[in-house]
This record gives sequence, structure tokens and C-alpha cells, in this order.
Amino acid sequence: MSVTNHQIRLAARPVGEVKPEDWEHCSGPVEEPGPGLFAGRTRVISLDPAMRGWLDDRPSYLPPVGIGEVMRAGSVIEVTASQHPDFQPGDHVVGTFGVQEYVVSDGRGAMKIDTSLAPPSTYLGALGMPGMTAYFGLLEVGALKDGETVVVSGAAGAVGSIAGQIAKAKGCRVVGIAGGPEKCALLTGELGFDAAIDYRAEDVRKALRREAPDGIDVYFDNVGGDILDAALTRLAMHARVVICGAISQYNNATPVQGPSNYLSLLVRRARMEGFVVFDYAKRYAEAAQDISAWIGAGRIKVKEHVVRGSVDDFPETLQMLFRGDNVGKLVLDLG
Repeated sequence: MSVTNHQIRLAARPVGEVKPEDWEHCSGPVEEPGPGLFAGRTRVISLDPAMRGWLDDRPSYLPPVGIGEVMRAGSVIEVTASQHPDFQPGDHVVGTFGVQEYVVSDGRGAMKIDTSLAPPSTYLGALGMPGMTAYFGLLEVGALKDGETVVVSGAAGAVGSIAGQIAKAKGCRVVGIAGGPEKCALLTGELGFDAAIDYRAEDVRKALRREAPDGIDVYFDNVGGDILDAALTRLAMHARVVICGAISQYNNATPVQGPSNYLSLLVRRARMEGFVVFDYAKRYAEAAQDISAWIGAGRIKVKEHVVRGSVDDFPETLQMLFRGDNVGKLVLDLG
């Protein structure tokens, strides 16, 4: 019986919000791996805010996804056939394999994982790029010191939820900014944040005065826009602003909104720095070891939002990120 590979390819450059017609649903035969290659079936696909930026044809840290190309995505696959010395049938492998049911790979950028230690989805979340981003963004770029006041925006998301918990593990006072009472309750309840600000229900600038009366030492920004602007007004002396993302701006059809309160950096002798987690690739094992230890000790609780479906569900599932529907790491589980 022949097997069909279903894929999602980019059909057009989105303008503003990504629309169904920007995607092409394709199918074709499953390829057999040749010498030095292995094949596998996709089990779990990662959905990340950065995907929106990959669709725009402009300079960035990665080239844009090309028109007609399979959508770029991290995923976990189970090897089904192999002529590669390092990968055998039954192995689970994490890599950037794209939004498709079946994969053929030469193994570059791929890593075997142990699903007896953690489920595949966790290797795309806390032990994957979001966890690495939170770890290096907070500890290296943010130069976090024990006992400081840390504010995290997008705090109920994949990166923000880990960043806040790492800060708590370091003995800091942590304030999370999220949308809706359920997410805020999660932050202060299950995840142990000291306070949460619901940006949909209250004035963020006033709330930051209340929750960070002595100023913000490290602001970990995932959203940009007005919330970044509000945080800049509350910086402590020698504060560090970590620019991880700007999800509030990704679907703009107009130019990105820049911060109007940037002179606070001058007044407070602070710095604002962006980073790309790939720059720390040689140190991923270090971060994974620390995060695993915190998980084992109960100091980090892993939050995952798992959508079970097919490759064809990818476009609608991606929109959950920009509606704020997900809590923690969003993945599409193909079964």
C-alpha cells in the first residue's frame, strides 16, 4: 500500500495577519532514504511566534521561507528507515524538519532524544528552543543576579513561563504580564510568580508601579509595543532590557511601533539588547542540564498546549499564538 506525504507549503507572502490562502496544502509520495540518509514519520510539530517573521521577505537572522517551500518548523520524528550510521528505526529525533508528515534527512542539525525521560513535546519546549531562549536570554543577556526584580511579558507563553520560573529559582521577585484572569492565576498559583498583571484588564504602567515599586532590574520582553513602552518607565538603575520577541507587532501591515520612552535607558544607565538563541548553540547541553535539574526538583513546571490533529490543522493552530489562546508551549501532535 502506498503512503502519501501531506505537507504545508507557503503559497504567498502574508500582508498583516496570515490568511488561509497564504498556504498550500500539498501531497506526494513518501521518499525512501538513500545512502547516508534516514526517513521518519512526524510525531509532534512546534508552533512558535517567530514563524510569522520567517514568512516576510526581509533581512533577518534566518532567510525567509521561500514561496512554494515546505513551512519551516521544529519537530520530533520517529525514524522508520535508515541508511545513516547514527540513526536507526525506532529512534526519536528532534530537528527542523518542516510541516509535513514524512521526512527524509541527512542528519544535519538533528539530535536523538530519549522519550523515556521526557515526552517528545518537551524537547520542543522546556528542553528545546523556548527553554534555551529563556535560559540564555535571562542569565546571559539579562545578566540576572540573585534577588533582583524581574518582569516578564508574554509570561504564560512557551518562553515567558520558563523565564519567570528560572528567575524564581534564582531567588528573584518575578512579575508576569499576561492576558486574562486564568493566565494570571496560573502564573501566581501553579508557576509561583510573585505577581501577575492582566494587560487586558488594567493599566500596565500603573500596575508596574504597584508591583515593582523600586524599579525593574531585568525586563524580559516577548511582546514589544505599548507594554515595552510601559516597562521602560519603571527601570531601576543599571537595568537590563532583554528583547526576545515582539508578538504584538508581528501581524502589523504598517511599520513596527518603536519605543517612545527609550530615553529611560539613558536616565537609568540601562541597556536594551536583542539576541538570537542560535548564537548559544554550543552551550545548549549546559542549559538542558540545568533546566532538567530544575524540572526534577519541582522548581520548573512544564506547561504545554497540545493540539491533536493532522498537518492540515497547522494554519489554524498557528493563529492560536496571535490570539493568545495557548498556555505554555504550543505543539501540534500528529499521533
